Amino acid sequence: MLYLSQMLGKPVVDATGEKIGTISDLAISTGEVFPRITSLAFQGPGKVPFMISWRKYVDLFDEDGITLAVPAHDIRFSYLQPDEVLLARDLLNRQIVDTQGMKVVRVNDLKLSQSGTQLRLLGAEVGMRGILRGLHPWVEKAAVAVGRAVNHKIDEQIIAWNYMDLLDRDLSEVQLSVTHRRLDELHPADVADILEQLDPQQRAAVFEHLDDAQATEAISEMEDEYQAEFIDDLDDVRAARLIGDMDPDDAADIVRDLPYEKAETLLRLMGVEDAAEIRRLLGYKDGTAGGMMTTQFVAVERDKTVGETIEVLRELDDDHPTVHYVYVTDDYGKLVGVVSLRTLVLTEDSRVIGDVMYDDVISVTPAETEEDVAADIFKYDIPAMPVVDERGALLGIVTVDDAWDAIEDDVSGERTRATVGKVLGIVMAGILVLALYTLVLLQILDATGFHGFSD
Repeated sequence: MLYLSQMLGKPVVDATGEKIGTISDLAISTGEVFPRITSLAFQGPGKVPFMISWRKYVDLFDEDGITLAVPAHDIRFSYLQPDEVLLARDLLNRQIVDTQGMKVVRVNDLKLSQSGTQLRLLGAEVGMRGILRGLHPWVEKAAVAVGRAVNHKIDEQIIAWNYMDLLDRDLSEVQLSVTHRRLDELHPADVADILEQLDPQQRAAVFEHLDDAQATEAISEMEDEYQAEFIDDLDDVRAARLIGDMDPDDAADIVRDLPYEKAETLLRLMGVEDAAEIRRLLGYKDGTAGGMMTTQFVAVERDKTVGETIEVLRELDDDHPTVHYVYVTDDYGKLVGVVSLRTLVLTEDSRVIGDVMYDDVISVTPAETEEDVAADIFKYDIPAMPVVDERGALLGIVTVDDAWDAIEDDVSGERTRATVGKVLGIVMAGILVLALYTLVLLQILDATGFHGFSD
């Protein structure tokens, strides 16, 4: 086996044994499962770059260098073809989206395999050994030996080329995606984890591989600080379409964090009903029950039958959030009770909802803080908390998922503040020690009569 790092900088000699340059890169054609090396790039005298056909001119090769089959004066130079990629320039040290490990990794080296006079690319080394080998082969060997001595094996981490796809055919910015599993086969939360690790340009390249439904779910799963930034980078038409497809509470949270001009543009571009629902939620203060509630719930009037209620559930869209309870209202929209799905299934269709509902309902007002709402949800062990206005009219619900998000944000904030506090404490302690040290030094110098440095 050979590695790209071992070959770079090694001599290129012609058939007469004369050194004509040093290896600067190898090119592959991307159309093969394990692509052959198709071209050799080397630096000639004065660091002038040259490229030649591998098949026509390379005779022998190993980690010590390359010998050509012809004298230097018989060489005809070539150019990089549209389907060719340079390994060092375009792949080495680039990032790979590993959809199996749900992470972003870096190409630290490239593993090659000799087959007769051909040299093929096997895959990318993304582990520590590639980094060590890049420093020097002896560094890698020494580290492996030390690891073996202390019973800590340092394995290669190779991602085979046949599991990779080029995300961007622009050879100046080649990005790779490891397709052990395709992006569209991953859970949206896993896709979100990947997107969060990429820079904006790479993120956009990956995002182009998702349809609107997958993109909407992935954005909804992102951390808050990434959502608005990501939407802001999209073109207005697609951004408006994706936000319009989201749950209203998630959409409102993102729009709230966008620049005012961008937010207004997107609201004007999306459907009237979607925009009106989002604007209504934006009217509630962030960090309150009103700001975190969703308006996607199922409610029926108390005089409906069980059979009619079940029909309402059957007509819900496929992407409607999970329903735990059906909320029961009076003729004026006031919340008067709830019915569980279990009750609906076990009750005759002819029974009236008002007769089978549970009427001791716990609810909160829109002004209730999200911490108090979350605490009540867990205290009473309910999957969702109804939010009502001063008249008792049902406005929305806060789900247990939203409660968990609020708790995670609160814990994260506390950890961040604690970390900042520790760092500031360390910095202040360092400043104090430095000040005391300086004071003592000045006193010593003053006692010895020292008044400055002379030439």
